[in-house]
Amino acid sequence: MICRCVAKTLDFAAQTARLMLGVPDYDAYVDHLRTVHPNQPPLTRDAFFAARQQARFGAGGLRCC
Repeated sequence: MICRCVAKTLDFAAQTARLMLGVPDYDAYVDHLRTVHPNQPPLTRDAFFAARQQARFGAGGLRCC
């Protein structure tokens, strides 16, 4: 039981760190899609990250100003 708690805590900490750095969580996306939108096929991992980058940075890529 203790091992499961430690594993869950480490998973949560890793997910929190990824979100703080702006790295989207593909596994959480797939889990959400399967439970909330079961008829919608999930994006591939590459397409998901490309879509998240597009949403975060826009079409112009990185800009300083």
